[in-house]
Formats: sequence, structure tokens, C-alpha cells
Amino acid sequence: MSERAVSVDPLIELRRDLHRYPEPAWREFATTARVVKEVERIGVDELYVGREVLAGEREALPDAEEIEMWFKRAQDAGADEETLAKLEGGYTGAVAVLKQGEGPTVGLRVDIDALPRAESESPDHTPAAEGFRSETGAMHACGHDAHMAIGIGVLEAVKESDFSGTLKVFFQPAEEVIGGARPMAESGHLDDVEYLFAIHIGLDHPTGEVVAGVGGFLAVSHVHATFEGEAAHAGGQPNEGRNAIQAAAAAIQNLYGIPRHKDGATRVNAGVIRGGTAANIIAEEATIEGEVRGETTELMEYMREHAGRVITAAADMHDCTVEIETGGVAPSAESDAALAEVIAEVARDVEGVDSILDHDALGGSEDATFLMQHVQDRGGLATYVGIGTDHPGGHHTATFDVDEESIRIGVEVLTDAIRALPQRRP
Repeated sequence: MSERAVSVDPLIELRRDLHRYPEPAWREFATTARVVKEVERIGVDELYVGREVLAGEREALPDAEEIEMWFKRAQDAGADEETLAKLEGGYTGAVAVLKQGEGPTVGLRVDIDALPRAESESPDHTPAAEGFRSETGAMHACGHDAHMAIGIGVLEAVKESDFSGTLKVFFQPAEEVIGGARPMAESGHLDDVEYLFAIHIGLDHPTGEVVAGVGGFLAVSHVHATFEGEAAHAGGQPNEGRNAIQAAAAAIQNLYGIPRHKDGATRVNAGVIRGGTAANIIAEEATIEGEVRGETTELMEYMREHAGRVITAAADMHDCTVEIETGGVAPSAESDAALAEVIAEVARDVEGVDSILDHDALGGSEDATFLMQHVQDRGGLATYVGIGTDHPGGHHTATFDVDEESIRIGVEVLTDAIRALPQRRP
């Protein structure tokens, strides 16, 4: 058991503050500033912010005007100006480092971005009923607000414990667009991590259930295609047009016709299509935003190669040109059973935990796989931990919410696992 009971009320208050002011990927300005404020209150040995925690190219960036709009929103909301100066341009996120003597170097990854969707206004929706519904038009519809609260709770609990070693908490931006993990992995802060825990709340597991090692991550690649044709009057000169929407429609139909692969699961989806200006104008431009996934990185690449061929052929078929760009990409990964075993062992003694699963398959994608592989490639161990929570709506829906009791459970499980590690060096 943890040396002391986790003080839950401040963490619930933090979670609700973060829920009230959610920010999408690469726009987490007020969010990062709030996290930094909490880390400084706790007191750590090193704190890195913004550009200090990111290296290489950031993927899936919004345009500069969008970034600037959210930056000014954070200023208007009263976010700390000194912290904001380190985040300007969309360089969001932070790494907190706690050094407590000799011992292993442990990483804990929590994600911080919200989804660009509206939140329910129903009186049956707890955030709306209790006054912490989103005020920004975005929404923490996947529990990242609770993840941050757990990260702060673990940081404080470990500092006050007998843990000997180094703890690094990675507050990672841009998970929802598969954009933040790679530049954080390449920053160097992860190079000496021997054990890495990544966490997620919910995942269709109830409050009181803990999944010690989530696996089955599908590798993913976002694909953006822009078709260019030529406009014409649809009634008077239809023969003079080159219809970009027709090319995009042919591409969509044939994307879903890519043969499945004998070696494992594959996925494709055209999630957003835009194009055209009026019913009587042959469209000169259309765009598709989609994704491909695979049970392994190789299967994802198989899908991406075939998707490129299909899209190019559709453009040729309708005498259009097309530009294909790859957005966020994340590999597949598996949790290490040896580290998952530590979670399972300590979870048995945490109050409120009544079910422990050694392993479960996610069936989706997560860019934490970059961080996991980075540690595993250097001889360390990594596991992705599921902290169950009762949620009335599904992930990414307008009615998603978390059972705040799960925050305490998450803090205690992770703190106890970190304290158990010095006797289990890889």
C-alpha cells in the first residue's frame, strides 16, 4: 500500500479545472501552464517546458493563425506569461524530473490534449450539471484531464515516499493527432529511462478494474489527399470541367476495396471529405482526410502503399492531379510482461481494485508506442496501464465523463509500482 492515503479532493479540483478549459493538439497553452503551476507547487529538481521537451518536426500542426488564436485565448484566460513565452508557436508540453538518490530512472507518460468537438449540455451530463463543462468549444472526451491529474498525483506521492531513484513525468501534447510522442521521444529526455509506464483511463473497463499491460496497438498513419481539377458550368459546359469531387469519390470507394492481408488485421477510413462551392459548379478542388492502420507496422505500411496507389489512380481516371501527404504516424507496440506483473502485484493491495487483467488488446492506436519502443530499444521495459472508469458515454463522444474515484486508484497503483521497482532492475 502507499505510505499515505492520496489526497483526492485537490486532484479532482485540478481535473475539473482542466476539463473546463480544454485545448486541442499543439494548442495546449493554458493546459501546460496549469500543469507547470502544479509541478512548481510540488517542487522538483528539473522542469523542462515547450521547446525544451521536443525535437525534430512536429506532425499534424494546425496553421499559424489557429495556433495564435489559442495562444491569445490562454493569455486572456490568465495563463502565466513566463510559461506562455516558452510555448509560443505551439511548442507545448512539459517534463518534470524528481531525483531522490540512487536507483532506477522511471518514466510516466500522460497526454494533455483535448478533442475538437462540442460537449453535451444535457443536465444529465455531470460536467454540465456541476458547472465544469468546457468553455472553449473543445472537449476532454478521452480522459486526458484525468490523466494529468493522475500524473500530478503520482509526482507528489512519489516525492513524499521512500522511493529511491529518478522519476520523470512526461506531459505529452498532441496525442489525438498522433503528433506529440515522436518529437518528445527524440528530445533526449527518455534516453536514460529504464522503466516506462503509460496510462489511459477507461477503455471500456469499469471502475475498480486495472489492466496491467495493454497491447494489440494498431500501427497508424494519417493520409491527406488534395485533388485539383478545373471548374466549369455544370449545365452549360460540363465537358470543359475536370471534377475533383468525382476523383475523390472514386478514391474513397476504392480505398475500402484494398485487399485485407493474411498476416493480420488492417483498417482504412476516409473520415473527412471537403470540396466544391455550389451545386452548379464542377468542383476544381476536393480533399480527403483519412487513415490506415495495421496490426503491425509492416501491415500499416502495406495499407499506406496501396492507399497511395488507389488515390493516384482515381485522380488519373478523372484527369485530375493529386497531392498526397502523410500526417501523424505511430508504430505498433506490446507491453512487457515483466513490468506489467509489477502493476498486477501492487494493484491487489489498492483499495477499490476488485479486478485485475494481466493483458488486454486495445484494438486502436496510440502514439505512446513511440515512447515505449524508444525505451525498449535501449534495453528498458515499458507497459501501457489501463485504469478502469465508469463512463456514461463512449470515448470521443459528447457525453464522455470519468468516475473521479478512478483518479485515486490510478495514483495509488502507479505510485506503488514505482516504489516497487528498485528491486526489479532489468
